Amino acid sequence: MKILIVSDTHRFIDNFKKAAEKVAPIDLLIHCGDSERNEETFSQITNCPVELVAGNNDYFSSLPREKEFMLGRYKVWLVHGHRHYVTFEMEEIRQEALGRNADILMFGHTHKPLIDIKHDLIMINPGSLTYPRQDGRRSSFIVMELDKNGEAHFTINYL
Repeated sequence: MKILIVSDTHRFIDNFKKAAEKVAPIDLLIHCGDSERNEETFSQITNCPVELVAGNNDYFSSLPREKEFMLGRYKVWLVHGHRHYVTFEMEEIRQEALGRNADILMFGHTHKPLIDIKHDLIMINPGSLTYPRQDGRRSSFIVMELDKNGEAHFTINYL
């Protein structure tokens, strides 16, 4: 199973289209918030199911603020992260994820990509396709793959 994980596209769709084309076909799209678009837009482009949450710039959105779901054997907690102060530190959101018995935490908001794999929790942030803030400021996204044994593998990709 191949999963495209993005965040913070902020209503701009060109780089999202480039990322989707680069890794196509995918089985699932996960958007960690601040899309400023609806789920149907992303589903039409990728032709696959979409998991999407609201971010701090998704004003008046009816999207949920968070989701919990299973990906294979992994329990995923999907949230934008702005309500957990991820710009300043990660411990609060990490403890919340552990309290929810999540195996994988997926979040956005910082516009900086992160793959932090520890024995008790995998923390994933795809960065931003529109306004990257890490050194080099390259648009980023993550591809997650579940291999034939159900093991998750993650790679940060840049446009």
